[in-house]
Amino acid sequence: MIRVLVADDHPVVRHGLCTMLEIEDDIVVVGRAADGEEAVIQARETRPDIILLDVQMPNVDGIEALRRIRADNPEARVIVLTTYRNEDYIFPSLEAGARGYLLKDASRTELAAAVRAVHRGESLLDPQVQETIDNAPRHDPLTARELEVLRLMADQRSNAQIAELLFVSENTVKTHVSNILAKLGCSDRSGAVLTAWKRHLIS
Repeated sequence: MIRVLVADDHPVVRHGLCTMLEIEDDIVVVGRAADGEEAVIQARETRPDIILLDVQMPNVDGIEALRRIRADNPEARVIVLTTYRNEDYIFPSLEAGARGYLLKDASRTELAAAVRAVHRGESLLDPQVQETIDNAPRHDPLTARELEVLRLMADQRSNAQIAELLFVSENTVKTHVSNILAKLGCSDRSGAVLTAWKRHLIS
């Protein structure tokens, strides 16, 4: 049996997903979570084979929950199941370690097939999601140090303050800021912080 945890904040959707899955002879639902925090806790307690995870949830959103689940268990196989097909959700989900990305208009057959495919070790993307990825402009990923600088920018720290906190020169910080703006396609710091937040690069 494939053991599945379902995380969705809408009770009707959550119940519907569980019902569709449990019709299948080889799938059993071992957990139901109403938000990201519950999903992290239940994933740790039940160690399911597959986790179905909504993106927009209260307390802890799906992408942050995905990061925490994968930090607890790097082998966790997560399928993001959502209504969002734009790159602000797709790329952060995949970068956080999602093995599948499926839209909520998927049929019961498609949902079960996705669970089985990811359980076999395959990756699975909804065709509409693959189209979005293919058509999206390419962005170089931020380095770990650039993410540190970005988080401090979000805290409204000046270049001088960032330099002091990170034990680097102010010129080094200016270089990092320039790289961040270029990679995010922004012209100023506030725009970069807003774009990073939308892409779930920072909380």
